[in-house]
Amino acid sequence: MVFKAFLIKYAEIGVKGKNRGIFEDALVQQIKYALKRCEGDFAVHRTRGRIYVDVLSEEYDYDETVEHLQRVFGIAEICPMVQVEDEGFDKLCGTLVEYMDDVYADKNITFKVSARRARKNYPLDSMTINSEVGGILLDAFPDMKVDVHKPDVMLYIEIREKIYIYSIEIPGPGGMPVGTNGKGMLLLSGGIDSPVAGYMIAKRGVKIDAVYFHAPPYTSERAKQKVVDLAKLVSRYSGPIYLHVVNFTDIQLYIYEKCPHDELTIIMRRYMMRIAEMIARDTECLGLITGESIGQVASQTMHSLAATDDACEMPVYRPLIGMDKQEIIDISERIGTYETSILPFEDCCTIFVAKHPVTKPNLNVIRKHERFLDDRIDELVKSAVESKELVVVGKD
Repeated sequence: MVFKAFLIKYAEIGVKGKNRGIFEDALVQQIKYALKRCEGDFAVHRTRGRIYVDVLSEEYDYDETVEHLQRVFGIAEICPMVQVEDEGFDKLCGTLVEYMDDVYADKNITFKVSARRARKNYPLDSMTINSEVGGILLDAFPDMKVDVHKPDVMLYIEIREKIYIYSIEIPGPGGMPVGTNGKGMLLLSGGIDSPVAGYMIAKRGVKIDAVYFHAPPYTSERAKQKVVDLAKLVSRYSGPIYLHVVNFTDIQLYIYEKCPHDELTIIMRRYMMRIAEMIARDTECLGLITGESIGQVASQTMHSLAATDDACEMPVYRPLIGMDKQEIIDISERIGTYETSILPFEDCCTIFVAKHPVTKPNLNVIRKHERFLDDRIDELVKSAVESKELVVVGKD
């Protein structure tokens, strides 16, 4: 059977009260954006608590369409539908028999009929429809059985302006439509964690920009391209990402020259946060986003995170903070970033890492040692921000 329409179900949006329409409109826009990349023409519309996608073209790629819809945050379930005009109950029953025959090759299944009348002038009530349709399906398919508690198949019939029939519910990503919860600046590296952090925060409705700290010639152009590729992969879910590429080489070398080597990671990280915050303010972001997880490396102990946060005034959001590495890897594999993340191109953090980094930095000591940089650091930071490169990814 060729499905020419989809019912889009949402979860959290349904409890938004008087603001629900704002979130529904945002979800409609995100669906339209996702479907632009699919072969075929589509119409997306909402009506009375429902969002529908109608296929307008004669031919389209069903699998591709579902795949793109499964990347739209805010969607709980995608339901391929058959929609028919109301031409009487007998005609409807014939369509339902045809539907079950086409969709379920194995008839040794249990089912339950669930009818809903949004149009109350329909001559039969929901209970009568359930009973009558159930009996007709049992007559048509003797191997089928009714199970009202845990059926293999829930056959939904919604009677509205048209009659909608569906039984397949494909899981969506959940979350909130991107853009409904402001914008944040993601510190994106070439590792496993930060792309997952971007995905997780975008799932909560946050539009993301990103900043990447590049250190040529110590990091190659291929390392930079790896980060661009990761941003593109995340943008399949988050929408377009404005990636700010900052040349961090001179700052890193200056820190390496002037500061104790066991504090290199913390002090470099503090300057990354300062620069990211400067760019975030210029681009109207409301906070910084990182992929840090407590205790994963020396720069991610509670003491180190406190020292890092001290360098900026904006809130820092860490969606992975309580996850272990395997949990993060599992998500990266699911969203398609893992294979790119493990490509062997080093980023600037790994190139300049100390052999024995401090794990419990004393903030007063860190601040004292940062004063060794006073002669040139402001000039270097200003130059890095002014010379940054902007790469826009994921924008059609």
